[in-house]
Amino acid sequence: MEVDAAHPAAAGDELRRLLAATLSADKASVDAATAGLDGISAAGDPRFPIAVLAVAAGDGDQGTRIAAATYLKNFARRNMEGGLSSSALYVEFRDQLAQALLRVEPAILRVLIEIFCQVAEKDFAKENSWPQLVPLLKLVIQSSDAISPGHHPEWKTINALTVLQSTVRPFQYFLNPKVVNEPVPEQLEQIAAEILVPLQVTFHHFADKVLSSHDGNKLEYEQLLLITCKCMYFTVRSYMPSGVKQILPSFCKDMFRLLDSLDFNSPPEDADTTRLKIAKRCLIIFCTLVTRHRKHADKEMPHIVNCVTKLSKQSIHLSKLNSLSDRIFSLSFDVISRVLETGPGWRLVSPHFSSLLDSAILPALALNEKDIADWEEDTDEYMRKNLPSELDDISGWAEDLFTARKSAINLLGVIALSKGPPVVSAASKRKKGEKNKGKGGSSIGDLLVIPLLSKFPVPSHGEDASSKAVQNYFGVLMAYGGLQDFLTEKKDLTATLIRNRILPLYYLDQCNPYLISTANWIIGQLAPCLPEAMSTDIYNSLMKALSMEDAEDLTCYPVRASASGAIAELIENGYSSPDWVALLQVVVKRLSAEDENESALLFQLLGTVVEAGEDKVLPHIPGTVSNIANIIMNLLSPVPDPWPQVVEQGLAALVAMVQAWDSSAPDENKEHEKREWQLGQTAIAQTLSIVLQKAWLLPVEQMELTLDSELPPASCVNEASFLLEFIMRSITSVEEITHLKVFELVAIWADTIAYWDSWEEMEDQGVFNAIKEAISFHQRFDSSGFFMKMLPSQSANGAQSSIIGRVSSFVTRAIAAYPSATWRACSCIHTLLHAADFSLGAEDGRMTLVVTFGEAAFSYFKGLSDSPAGIWKPLVLAISSCYICYPDAIEQVLCKDDGNGYTVWASALAQISSSSFTPALSSESEIKLAVLTLATVIERLLALSMGGTKVLKDCYISLMESCIHLKDVQEDGDDDDEVEDDDDDDDEEEDTDDDDEDSEDDDVREETEEEFLARYAAAAAAASYLDEVDIKQVVLSLMQKHITLLHAQSLPDDLIERIAETFPESEQMLRARPQT
Repeated sequence: MEVDAAHPAAAGDELRRLLAATLSADKASVDAATAGLDGISAAGDPRFPIAVLAVAAGDGDQGTRIAAATYLKNFARRNMEGGLSSSALYVEFRDQLAQALLRVEPAILRVLIEIFCQVAEKDFAKENSWPQLVPLLKLVIQSSDAISPGHHPEWKTINALTVLQSTVRPFQYFLNPKVVNEPVPEQLEQIAAEILVPLQVTFHHFADKVLSSHDGNKLEYEQLLLITCKCMYFTVRSYMPSGVKQILPSFCKDMFRLLDSLDFNSPPEDADTTRLKIAKRCLIIFCTLVTRHRKHADKEMPHIVNCVTKLSKQSIHLSKLNSLSDRIFSLSFDVISRVLETGPGWRLVSPHFSSLLDSAILPALALNEKDIADWEEDTDEYMRKNLPSELDDISGWAEDLFTARKSAINLLGVIALSKGPPVVSAASKRKKGEKNKGKGGSSIGDLLVIPLLSKFPVPSHGEDASSKAVQNYFGVLMAYGGLQDFLTEKKDLTATLIRNRILPLYYLDQCNPYLISTANWIIGQLAPCLPEAMSTDIYNSLMKALSMEDAEDLTCYPVRASASGAIAELIENGYSSPDWVALLQVVVKRLSAEDENESALLFQLLGTVVEAGEDKVLPHIPGTVSNIANIIMNLLSPVPDPWPQVVEQGLAALVAMVQAWDSSAPDENKEHEKREWQLGQTAIAQTLSIVLQKAWLLPVEQMELTLDSELPPASCVNEASFLLEFIMRSITSVEEITHLKVFELVAIWADTIAYWDSWEEMEDQGVFNAIKEAISFHQRFDSSGFFMKMLPSQSANGAQSSIIGRVSSFVTRAIAAYPSATWRACSCIHTLLHAADFSLGAEDGRMTLVVTFGEAAFSYFKGLSDSPAGIWKPLVLAISSCYICYPDAIEQVLCKDDGNGYTVWASALAQISSSSFTPALSSESEIKLAVLTLATVIERLLALSMGGTKVLKDCYISLMESCIHLKDVQEDGDDDDEVEDDDDDDDEEEDTDDDDEDSEDDDVREETEEEFLARYAAAAAAASYLDEVDIKQVVLSLMQKHITLLHAQSLPDDLIERIAETFPESEQMLRARPQT
């Protein structure tokens, strides 16, 4: 549908009709109208935006006009980059938009101003191509209805200032942030000089109106003040125009007046909202001035401090105030913190220290009615506000604290750390280069904060939350929590506070939960500086809190949650429990399926305790595993939806325990200990099997594929893989396989990972480990070839496939997932191709995998082949494993899209096998694979008559270097064996190191490149086919067979000497080589 340019009136009517139809309640009508509008816009009429703007700014009904404004906003958003219309018409549209904004009512203004923001940022801020804008705005503002009544009543002051706000908004950020000391943009200087400077008089006039008026007329002036404050904030947030420097003192005075007028004795009403927003914006401006423009605001700093200090002392009313008021007090504390970090800060703020602590900070920290209501109605919200898991670093420059309590804690920390300038006698002289950093003498924390907090006594027995003593002491505890940086270097003081001010709370007749939860939090915050001598008392107190039962009408969940968090903090900071078993028992006793949130926290703590408790908790792991398994099975839903978070945490705790059990395996020569350990391993494996059966097999058996959701659930795949790996590794007999249903579990697990696409580095390692263990299990116990059989799938894909096929699908997709997945996937390729027993199934199954792996590895390699990189190594060696199996098939894969593909890969193989490549081939199996592949490639290159090419020479040199490297590695291995045989102590120590490596390998953290190499080597070592190949004979045969052609390759003299030394058998052939 097109607009008829010959009949603009008819076209306008049609446009209005379509826009009005978009407001219909009938969806079909709306869709048809939208399609009609899109058709008009797509027809390319250059005046279309102007026509829609005319409807939005016209005299029709408001609904149609709002629809027009909304459509125009979306149209501009889609087409701004490409241009809304021709350049001449775009300028006309831009000017008409600016004129329309000055007249329209608020509902239309809110929509059209979004279009103007895009236009102003592009044309005015970035391109500086709208020189008429500032003169127009200056004229309109000066002549608008609220500033010059009667001149232009159609020009609304609030609209004009809104346009000004949108014009300066882009300048709140540096336009060229990479430029050091970027000058103020000329556009912003022009706005400051021509608009903001004259506007200061108007701002003062509006402030007078607001402060003297007591009727409803003040609302309009408040809105004008708020918009003007926003304009000033956007102007000075990054830059300081010279014009603003002139008016800064006057502007600050009016902001002081507005802030001084605030009275929080009574809760604010809805009518006070705009005034509070003005106050908030004034305080944000003060923060900006102190932080960004101190040299221009120095003269105002004393007045800023006096103003915000006076305001902050009304914090005693915080419990009655709304969130906006709370934010105002937060900002007032932040302003003081910022001032205190500046050069003159001490001089300006120190006279107010005592009054700030007494009348502002402690009242903000004290327990109030809001805290009690949050505790009763939303414990998570209470903990988020009052027991944050991590406090921000104490700093005067801290941002985004947002709540008065957090800002008060931050300010208290800044005050405690501050020190006055050291007193220097007139006769003394400072040494050259010595700076006055204020490090001498005691801090305010020592002199004022700690003594003041000590004046508040520990509440006596039986006092509840209504007691003023309890409320104040709650504030004292919050204050201690904020003094972490101050107390870190004062361990004696910390020990005294914990002993005399914190621990007594746990032994009152009726422990107050509000105080105990905060005490737990403080202990966690101070974990890095707690004395070891107090560990028994501290852990006993926290375990008592962890066991606190709910009262009749009050939950104690925050107490237990904060105790759990504190214990975890202590352990992570190396603060050991004096009785790990007692701690483990308390945690396990609290676990239940009834409170999922609490159990999730306890599962996390349990994993931490097991990892840190080591040998002391090992005997209790089998029983603990059984307890956790029962809870998890009660939490599992029969419908295989994603499992709840508590199940995920429970499985993670099981993983921590089985890893701890694995790492504790005794030496083979300790028969009794080994037998006991194996009994525990069997018991754990039986329990884990029951859990996985409940999670995976039972839904399939019960539902029989009649439900709509996908089977199996793709939840906790990494954790479940760790558990399945443990089960497979523990199997010692065929009877156990049947009893634990290992084959069934492996089939479901393989089905789950076959089409896995939620790649995440820390979440996939368990899957790769389980793949290698599954192949090992297949070699040991799968005599019937179950892993090769075609099985029905329970997943959404539904296609039949074998376990090997499903695992291979995962590995194929992992090759290009992320770098560490590439290393792991290529490691698995070697295992799958050379350790799996394909004789139990169709032999063409191996060829299918070879082609699939080769295609995936080479496809990914081609995208990385521009320059050599470490990631080449796993990819090229993976292709080599495939090539050794089926050379012809892989050559076809390499040359399918590019005739030079084979040469590209061969060249890369030569590079990674050379002595100069990093990471170098490091294990015997890697080097053997490279040598065998290079020999085969050289044969093929010679058959292709490529005897004189660079790639053949490179392959030959790398082959010789690799042979020498292999001999060196083998000899080093023999030497190591001799040392181990001669020294049992060294052997024992080395075994311990190996166990440590295995433990790290099994951990879910990201592996280092060295660990990848170790894993890769271990997997390649499993390829027994390499052990059966006489590598030396392969190389010597190659040299004998093609001695003439190979002699044509110019080998470096030093390499020839090393070859002769390494392989004396080759000396005769080398001697026959023509001299170059």
